[in-house]
Amino acid sequence: MLTFDFKNVFSVGDHGLLKEPDMSWFPQPSGKRYSFYDLPENGKLADEIAEFAREAREKFDHFVLLGIGGSALGARCIADALASASERGRLIILDNVDPALLSNATAGLDLARTLFLVVSKSGGTPETVAQYFYFREKTEATGLKATEHFVFVTDPEKGFLRKIAREEKIRSFEIPPEVGGRFSVLSACGLLPAALLGIDIHGLLRGAARQREGIFHTSFQENHAYQLAAIQYLLWKERGVPMTVIMPYSSQLSTFSDWYVQLLSESIGKEKNLRGETVNVGLTPVKAVGVTDQHAQVQLFTSGPFDKFLLFIEVSESDFDLKIPVMYESEKDFSYLHGVSFHQLLLTEKRATEQALTQYGRPNATVKISKLDSEHLGMLFMLFQESVAFLGELCGIDAFDQPGVELGKVLTKRLLS
Repeated sequence: MLTFDFKNVFSVGDHGLLKEPDMSWFPQPSGKRYSFYDLPENGKLADEIAEFAREAREKFDHFVLLGIGGSALGARCIADALASASERGRLIILDNVDPALLSNATAGLDLARTLFLVVSKSGGTPETVAQYFYFREKTEATGLKATEHFVFVTDPEKGFLRKIAREEKIRSFEIPPEVGGRFSVLSACGLLPAALLGIDIHGLLRGAARQREGIFHTSFQENHAYQLAAIQYLLWKERGVPMTVIMPYSSQLSTFSDWYVQLLSESIGKEKNLRGETVNVGLTPVKAVGVTDQHAQVQLFTSGPFDKFLLFIEVSESDFDLKIPVMYESEKDFSYLHGVSFHQLLLTEKRATEQALTQYGRPNATVKISKLDSEHLGMLFMLFQESVAFLGELCGIDAFDQPGVELGKVLTKRLLS
Protein backbone atom coordinates (compact mmCIF):
# COMPACT_ATOMS: atom_id res chain seq x y z
CA MET A 1 0.00 0.00 0.00
CA LEU A 2 1.19 3.54 -0.80
CA THR A 3 -0.24 6.73 0.66
CA PHE A 4 0.63 10.42 0.42
CA ASP A 5 0.11 12.68 3.43
CA PHE A 6 0.44 16.35 2.52
CA LYS A 7 -1.54 18.02 5.32
CA ASN A 8 1.56 19.84 6.56
CA VAL A 9 1.75 21.75 3.28
CA PHE A 10 -1.47 23.54 4.31
CA SER A 11 -0.63 24.11 7.99
CA VAL A 12 2.55 26.18 7.87
CA GLY A 13 1.14 29.68 7.62
CA ASP A 14 2.59 32.11 5.10
CA HIS A 15 4.98 29.54 3.63
CA GLY A 16 2.51 26.83 2.64
CA LEU A 17 -0.48 26.54 0.36
CA LEU A 18 -3.86 27.96 1.35
CA LYS A 19 -6.07 25.50 -0.52
CA GLU A 20 -5.91 22.33 -2.56
CA PRO A 21 -5.20 22.83 -6.28
CA ASP A 22 -8.02 22.50 -8.76
CA MET A 23 -7.38 19.75 -11.32
CA SER A 24 -9.97 21.02 -13.77
CA TRP A 25 -7.47 23.32 -15.48
CA PHE A 26 -4.95 20.53 -16.06
CA PRO A 27 -5.49 18.42 -19.20
CA GLN A 28 -3.36 15.34 -18.42
CA PRO A 29 -5.94 12.93 -16.94
CA SER A 30 -7.87 12.96 -20.23
CA GLY A 31 -5.80 9.99 -21.41
CA LYS A 32 -2.32 11.05 -22.57
CA ARG A 33 0.22 8.23 -22.21
CA TYR A 34 3.77 9.00 -21.20
CA SER A 35 6.73 7.16 -22.71
CA PHE A 36 7.34 5.05 -19.60
CA TYR A 37 3.67 4.21 -19.09
CA ASP A 38 3.67 0.85 -20.90
CA LEU A 39 6.86 -0.57 -19.36
CA PRO A 40 5.03 -2.46 -16.58
CA GLU A 41 3.16 -4.47 -19.22
CA ASN A 42 6.32 -6.00 -20.66
CA GLY A 43 6.05 -9.34 -18.91
CA LYS A 44 7.62 -11.12 -21.88
CA LEU A 45 10.81 -9.09 -21.47
CA ALA A 46 10.85 -9.85 -17.76
CA ASP A 47 10.49 -13.55 -18.52
CA GLU A 48 13.42 -13.44 -20.97
CA ILE A 49 15.58 -11.54 -18.52
CA ALA A 50 14.71 -13.87 -15.65
CA GLU A 51 15.65 -16.92 -17.73
CA PHE A 52 18.94 -15.35 -18.79
CA ALA A 53 19.69 -14.35 -15.20
CA ARG A 54 19.10 -17.84 -13.82
CA GLU A 55 21.85 -19.24 -16.01
CA ALA A 56 24.19 -16.27 -15.52
CA ARG A 57 23.92 -16.42 -11.71
CA GLU A 58 25.32 -19.95 -11.84
CA LYS A 59 28.03 -19.15 -14.34
CA PHE A 60 29.37 -15.84 -12.98
CA ASP A 61 30.47 -14.54 -9.60
CA HIS A 62 30.40 -10.84 -10.47
CA PHE A 63 28.44 -8.56 -12.76
CA VAL A 64 30.10 -5.30 -13.82
CA LEU A 65 27.70 -2.63 -15.08
CA LEU A 66 29.25 -0.15 -17.51
CA GLY A 67 26.88 2.82 -17.70
CA ILE A 68 26.23 6.32 -16.46
CA GLY A 69 23.26 8.45 -15.42
CA GLY A 70 19.96 6.71 -16.03
CA SER A 71 21.82 3.62 -17.21
CA ALA A 72 23.20 3.07 -13.70
CA LEU A 73 21.21 4.99 -11.07
CA GLY A 74 18.11 2.82 -11.25
CA ALA A 75 20.11 -0.39 -11.03
CA ARG A 76 22.04 0.90 -8.03
CA CYS A 77 18.81 1.96 -6.33
CA ILE A 78 17.16 -1.43 -6.84
CA ALA A 79 20.25 -3.29 -5.62
CA ASP A 80 20.58 -1.17 -2.48
CA ALA A 81 16.88 -1.38 -1.70
CA LEU A 82 16.21 -5.06 -2.29
CA ALA A 83 19.37 -7.18 -2.52
CA SER A 84 21.02 -8.85 0.44
CA ALA A 85 24.49 -7.67 1.38
CA SER A 86 26.12 -10.75 -0.13
CA GLU A 87 24.17 -10.46 -3.39
CA ARG A 88 24.75 -6.72 -3.64
CA GLY A 89 28.48 -7.35 -3.52
CA ARG A 90 28.24 -9.28 -6.78
CA LEU A 91 27.22 -6.13 -8.70
CA ILE A 92 29.93 -3.58 -9.48
CA ILE A 93 28.63 -0.35 -11.00
CA LEU A 94 31.14 1.77 -12.87
CA ASP A 95 29.31 5.05 -13.44
CA ASN A 96 32.38 7.21 -13.92
CA VAL A 97 35.52 7.22 -16.04
CA ASP A 98 37.76 8.05 -13.10
CA PRO A 99 40.69 5.63 -13.59
CA ALA A 100 40.94 5.15 -9.82
CA LEU A 101 37.38 3.82 -9.77
CA LEU A 102 37.96 1.51 -12.73
CA SER A 103 41.14 0.10 -11.22
CA ASN A 104 40.13 -0.19 -7.58
CA ALA A 105 36.61 -1.52 -8.16
CA THR A 106 37.75 -4.32 -10.45
CA ALA A 107 41.08 -5.22 -8.87
CA GLY A 108 41.36 -8.96 -8.35
CA LEU A 109 38.32 -9.84 -10.45
CA ASP A 110 38.36 -13.29 -11.99
CA LEU A 111 37.46 -12.28 -15.54
CA ALA A 112 36.51 -15.84 -16.38
CA ARG A 113 33.73 -15.56 -13.77
CA THR A 114 32.67 -12.01 -14.65
CA LEU A 115 29.86 -10.77 -16.88
CA PHE A 116 29.95 -7.19 -18.20
CA LEU A 117 26.67 -5.34 -18.74
CA VAL A 118 27.17 -2.52 -21.24
CA VAL A 119 24.21 -0.16 -20.86
CA SER A 120 23.64 2.81 -23.16
CA LYS A 121 20.34 3.94 -24.62
CA SER A 122 22.01 5.65 -27.58
CA GLY A 123 24.60 2.94 -27.94
CA GLY A 124 27.29 5.56 -28.21
CA THR A 125 27.68 7.22 -24.80
CA PRO A 126 31.39 8.20 -24.79
CA GLU A 127 32.05 7.17 -21.19
CA THR A 128 30.37 3.79 -21.60
CA VAL A 129 32.00 3.03 -24.94
CA ALA A 130 35.42 3.89 -23.46
CA GLN A 131 34.78 1.49 -20.58
CA TYR A 132 33.65 -1.19 -23.01
CA PHE A 133 36.84 -0.83 -25.06
CA TYR A 134 38.94 -1.12 -21.90
CA PHE A 135 37.30 -4.26 -20.53
CA ARG A 136 36.87 -5.85 -23.93
CA GLU A 137 40.62 -5.64 -24.43
CA LYS A 138 41.29 -7.06 -20.95
CA THR A 139 39.00 -10.04 -21.45
CA GLU A 140 40.36 -10.83 -24.90
CA ALA A 141 43.92 -10.59 -23.59
CA THR A 142 43.13 -13.52 -21.29
CA GLY A 143 41.66 -15.57 -24.14
CA LEU A 144 38.01 -15.08 -23.20
CA LYS A 145 35.25 -14.67 -25.77
CA ALA A 146 33.24 -11.44 -25.81
CA THR A 147 30.08 -13.36 -26.71
CA GLU A 148 30.28 -15.16 -23.38
CA HIS A 149 31.26 -12.25 -21.14
CA PHE A 150 29.36 -9.23 -22.49
CA VAL A 151 25.70 -8.37 -22.76
CA PHE A 152 24.37 -5.10 -24.21
CA VAL A 153 21.33 -3.08 -23.17
CA THR A 154 20.63 -0.51 -25.87
CA ASP A 155 18.37 0.80 -28.62
CA PRO A 156 16.71 -1.95 -30.71
CA GLU A 157 17.83 -0.52 -34.05
CA LYS A 158 20.41 2.26 -33.83
CA GLY A 159 23.79 2.99 -32.35
CA PHE A 160 27.27 1.51 -32.09
CA LEU A 161 26.35 -1.17 -29.54
CA ARG A 162 23.46 -2.40 -31.66
CA LYS A 163 25.80 -2.60 -34.67
CA ILE A 164 28.35 -4.65 -32.71
CA ALA A 165 25.65 -6.86 -31.24
CA ARG A 166 24.42 -7.74 -34.73
CA GLU A 167 27.85 -8.26 -36.25
CA GLU A 168 29.36 -10.26 -33.40
CA LYS A 169 26.23 -12.02 -32.11
CA ILE A 170 26.57 -10.55 -28.62
CA ARG A 171 23.49 -11.06 -26.45
CA SER A 172 21.45 -7.87 -26.06
CA PHE A 173 18.26 -6.52 -24.54
CA GLU A 174 16.32 -3.59 -25.93
CA ILE A 175 15.43 -0.22 -24.46
CA PRO A 176 12.27 1.14 -26.15
CA PRO A 177 13.30 4.07 -28.38
CA GLU A 178 10.73 6.41 -26.86
CA VAL A 179 11.89 5.84 -23.27
CA GLY A 180 14.62 8.20 -22.07
CA GLY A 181 17.41 7.01 -19.83
CA ARG A 182 16.16 8.59 -16.61
CA PHE A 183 12.72 7.00 -17.17
CA SER A 184 14.16 3.58 -18.03
CA VAL A 185 14.48 1.95 -14.61
CA LEU A 186 11.59 -0.45 -15.37
CA SER A 187 13.10 -1.43 -18.72
CA ALA A 188 16.01 -3.82 -19.19
CA CYS A 189 18.25 -1.06 -17.74
CA GLY A 190 17.01 -1.83 -14.25
CA LEU A 191 15.46 -5.25 -14.68
CA LEU A 192 18.56 -7.05 -15.95
CA PRO A 193 20.95 -6.15 -13.10
CA ALA A 194 18.11 -6.70 -10.61
CA ALA A 195 17.41 -10.20 -11.92
CA LEU A 196 21.11 -11.04 -11.80
CA LEU A 197 20.96 -10.34 -8.06
CA GLY A 198 17.98 -12.63 -7.62
CA ILE A 199 15.45 -9.80 -7.18
CA ASP A 200 11.80 -10.34 -8.09
CA ILE A 201 11.55 -8.21 -11.25
CA HIS A 202 7.98 -9.29 -11.94
CA GLY A 203 7.10 -7.76 -8.57
CA LEU A 204 8.65 -4.46 -9.63
CA LEU A 205 6.42 -4.40 -12.70
CA ARG A 206 3.32 -5.42 -10.74
CA GLY A 207 3.82 -2.60 -8.28
CA ALA A 208 4.38 -0.05 -11.03
CA ALA A 209 1.24 -1.25 -12.81
CA ARG A 210 -0.80 -0.87 -9.63
CA GLN A 211 0.45 2.66 -9.04
CA ARG A 212 -0.13 3.90 -12.57
CA GLU A 213 -3.84 3.11 -12.27
CA GLY A 214 -4.23 6.38 -10.39
CA ILE A 215 -2.62 8.56 -13.03
CA PHE A 216 -5.92 9.37 -14.75
CA HIS A 217 -7.96 10.14 -11.62
CA THR A 218 -9.55 13.57 -12.01
CA SER A 219 -9.99 13.97 -8.26
CA PHE A 220 -7.09 15.70 -6.54
CA GLN A 221 -7.56 13.46 -3.50
CA GLU A 222 -7.07 10.28 -5.55
CA ASN A 223 -4.22 11.25 -7.86
CA HIS A 224 -1.01 11.03 -5.81
CA ALA A 225 1.26 11.92 -8.72
CA TYR A 226 -0.70 15.06 -9.49
CA GLN A 227 -0.82 15.96 -5.79
CA LEU A 228 2.97 15.92 -5.57
CA ALA A 229 3.51 17.80 -8.83
CA ALA A 230 0.91 20.46 -8.05
CA ILE A 231 2.27 21.01 -4.55
CA GLN A 232 5.82 21.43 -5.84
CA TYR A 233 4.69 23.76 -8.63
CA LEU A 234 2.47 25.99 -6.46
CA LEU A 235 4.96 26.19 -3.60
CA TRP A 236 7.50 27.37 -6.16
CA LYS A 237 5.23 29.82 -7.99
CA GLU A 238 3.17 31.16 -5.07
CA ARG A 239 5.59 30.87 -2.15
CA GLY A 240 9.03 31.08 -3.77
CA VAL A 241 10.09 27.55 -2.77
CA PRO A 242 12.36 26.27 -5.59
CA MET A 243 13.91 23.28 -3.80
CA THR A 244 12.61 19.80 -2.99
CA VAL A 245 14.43 17.87 -0.28
CA ILE A 246 13.93 14.13 -0.78
CA MET A 247 14.51 12.45 2.60
CA PRO A 248 13.77 8.73 2.96
CA TYR A 249 13.83 7.33 6.47
CA SER A 250 15.48 4.17 5.21
CA SER A 251 19.16 3.59 4.53
CA GLN A 252 18.09 1.11 1.85
CA LEU A 253 16.42 3.98 -0.04
CA SER A 254 19.39 6.34 0.16
CA THR A 255 20.20 5.84 -3.52
CA PHE A 256 16.52 6.23 -4.43
CA SER A 257 17.23 9.88 -3.64
CA ASP A 258 20.11 9.86 -6.13
CA TRP A 259 17.78 8.43 -8.77
CA TYR A 260 15.20 11.14 -8.07
CA VAL A 261 17.82 13.90 -8.17
CA GLN A 262 18.60 13.04 -11.79
CA LEU A 263 14.93 12.56 -12.68
CA LEU A 264 13.88 15.97 -11.39
CA SER A 265 16.98 17.87 -12.50
CA GLU A 266 17.14 16.69 -16.11
CA SER A 267 13.40 16.68 -16.63
CA ILE A 268 12.43 20.09 -15.27
CA GLY A 269 15.62 22.16 -15.62
CA LYS A 270 15.05 23.72 -19.05
CA GLU A 271 16.03 26.87 -20.93
CA LYS A 272 13.07 26.92 -23.34
CA ASN A 273 9.37 26.23 -22.92
CA LEU A 274 7.20 24.42 -25.44
CA ARG A 275 6.63 27.69 -27.32
CA GLY A 276 10.36 28.20 -27.76
CA GLU A 277 10.51 31.07 -25.28
CA THR A 278 13.49 31.43 -22.93
CA VAL A 279 12.22 30.67 -19.42
CA ASN A 280 15.16 29.03 -17.57
CA VAL A 281 12.93 27.04 -15.24
CA GLY A 282 13.76 24.29 -12.81
CA LEU A 283 13.40 22.89 -9.32
CA THR A 284 16.51 21.95 -7.39
CA PRO A 285 16.49 18.55 -5.66
CA VAL A 286 18.39 18.08 -2.41
CA LYS A 287 19.29 14.65 -1.08
CA ALA A 288 18.98 13.84 2.62
CA VAL A 289 18.62 10.63 4.64
CA GLY A 290 16.87 10.18 7.95
CA VAL A 291 18.03 10.01 10.65
CA THR A 292 21.56 10.82 9.53
CA ASP A 293 20.74 14.30 8.26
CA GLN A 294 18.89 15.27 11.43
CA HIS A 295 22.42 15.81 12.67
CA ALA A 296 23.60 17.60 9.54
CA GLN A 297 21.09 19.37 7.27
CA VAL A 298 17.95 19.66 9.41
CA GLN A 299 19.36 22.72 11.18
CA LEU A 300 19.35 24.44 7.78
CA PHE A 301 15.92 23.04 6.90
CA THR A 302 14.28 24.37 10.09
CA SER A 303 16.12 27.65 10.52
CA GLY A 304 17.52 28.65 7.14
CA PRO A 305 15.78 30.30 4.16
CA PHE A 306 12.13 29.49 3.46
CA ASP A 307 13.07 27.94 0.12
CA LYS A 308 12.66 24.17 0.66
CA PHE A 309 9.84 21.66 0.51
CA LEU A 310 10.64 18.53 2.55
CA LEU A 311 9.45 15.25 1.09
CA PHE A 312 9.82 12.25 3.38
CA ILE A 313 9.57 8.58 2.44
CA GLU A 314 8.45 6.34 5.29
CA VAL A 315 8.48 2.53 5.41
CA SER A 316 5.95 1.37 8.00
CA GLU A 317 7.24 -2.16 8.54
CA SER A 318 10.77 -3.54 8.78
CA ASP A 319 12.12 -7.02 8.12
CA PHE A 320 14.70 -6.44 10.83
CA ASP A 321 13.25 -6.75 14.35
CA LEU A 322 16.12 -5.35 16.38
CA LYS A 323 15.31 -4.41 19.98
CA ILE A 324 17.23 -1.90 22.05
CA PRO A 325 18.36 -3.83 25.14
CA VAL A 326 17.69 -2.49 28.62
CA MET A 327 21.04 -1.59 30.14
CA TYR A 328 21.97 0.43 33.22
CA GLU A 329 18.42 0.47 34.57
CA SER A 330 19.41 2.96 37.23
CA GLU A 331 20.08 5.58 34.53
CA LYS A 332 16.55 7.02 34.26
CA ASP A 333 17.56 9.48 31.51
CA PHE A 334 17.33 6.64 29.00
CA SER A 335 14.21 4.89 30.24
CA TYR A 336 12.36 6.09 27.13
CA LEU A 337 14.39 3.53 25.16
CA HIS A 338 13.23 0.57 27.24
CA GLY A 339 11.25 -1.92 25.15
CA VAL A 340 11.72 0.11 21.96
CA SER A 341 12.87 -1.36 18.64
CA PHE A 342 15.31 0.40 16.34
CA HIS A 343 12.60 0.68 13.68
CA GLN A 344 10.26 2.29 16.18
CA LEU A 345 13.00 4.74 17.12
CA LEU A 346 13.61 5.50 13.44
CA LEU A 347 9.93 6.27 12.76
CA THR A 348 9.57 8.27 15.97
CA GLU A 349 12.52 10.45 15.00
CA LYS A 350 10.92 10.96 11.59
CA ARG A 351 7.66 12.14 13.17
CA ALA A 352 9.54 14.41 15.55
CA THR A 353 11.40 15.98 12.62
CA GLU A 354 8.12 16.34 10.72
CA GLN A 355 6.51 18.12 13.68
CA ALA A 356 9.54 20.35 14.23
CA LEU A 357 9.57 21.44 10.58
CA THR A 358 5.84 22.18 10.73
CA GLN A 359 6.26 24.26 13.88
CA TYR A 360 9.01 26.21 12.13
CA GLY A 361 6.62 26.87 9.23
CA ARG A 362 8.34 24.62 6.70
CA PRO A 363 6.09 22.77 4.23
CA ASN A 364 6.57 19.01 4.31
CA ALA A 365 4.80 15.85 3.17
CA THR A 366 5.24 12.09 3.45
CA VAL A 367 5.03 9.28 0.91
CA LYS A 368 4.41 6.15 2.95
CA ILE A 369 4.72 2.53 1.90
CA SER A 370 3.79 -0.38 4.12
CA LYS A 371 7.02 -2.30 3.49
CA LEU A 372 10.05 -2.25 1.23
CA ASP A 373 9.77 -5.04 -1.32
CA SER A 374 9.76 -5.29 -5.11
CA GLU A 375 6.13 -4.26 -5.53
CA HIS A 376 6.37 -1.21 -3.30
CA LEU A 377 9.62 -0.08 -4.90
CA GLY A 378 7.92 -0.40 -8.29
CA MET A 379 5.12 1.78 -6.96
CA LEU A 380 7.61 4.43 -5.83
CA PHE A 381 9.32 4.46 -9.23
CA MET A 382 6.03 4.95 -11.05
CA LEU A 383 4.72 7.58 -8.65
CA PHE A 384 7.80 9.78 -8.95
CA GLN A 385 8.06 9.38 -12.73
CA GLU A 386 4.39 10.33 -13.11
CA SER A 387 4.78 13.33 -10.83
CA VAL A 388 7.75 14.65 -12.80
CA ALA A 389 5.85 14.21 -16.06
CA PHE A 390 2.91 16.13 -14.57
CA LEU A 391 5.31 18.80 -13.34
CA GLY A 392 6.68 19.26 -16.85
CA GLU A 393 3.13 19.84 -18.11
CA LEU A 394 2.51 22.39 -15.36
CA CYS A 395 5.73 24.23 -16.22
CA GLY A 396 4.98 24.17 -19.95
CA ILE A 397 8.26 22.46 -20.82
CA ASP A 398 9.35 19.17 -22.40
CA ALA A 399 10.18 16.90 -19.47
CA PHE A 400 11.63 14.25 -21.77
CA ASP A 401 14.52 16.00 -23.52
CA GLN A 402 17.94 17.10 -22.18
CA PRO A 403 19.61 19.55 -24.58
CA GLY A 404 21.99 20.78 -21.89
CA VAL A 405 23.37 17.27 -21.46
CA GLU A 406 23.65 16.69 -25.19
CA LEU A 407 25.74 19.85 -25.69
CA GLY A 408 28.27 18.57 -23.18
CA LYS A 409 28.60 15.32 -25.11
CA VAL A 410 29.18 17.20 -28.37
CA LEU A 411 31.82 19.44 -26.83
CA THR A 412 33.61 16.47 -25.23
CA LYS A 413 33.98 14.81 -28.61
CA ARG A 414 35.11 18.07 -30.18
CA LEU A 415 37.74 18.75 -27.51
CA LEU A 416 39.19 15.23 -27.86
CA SER A 417 39.24 15.30 -31.67
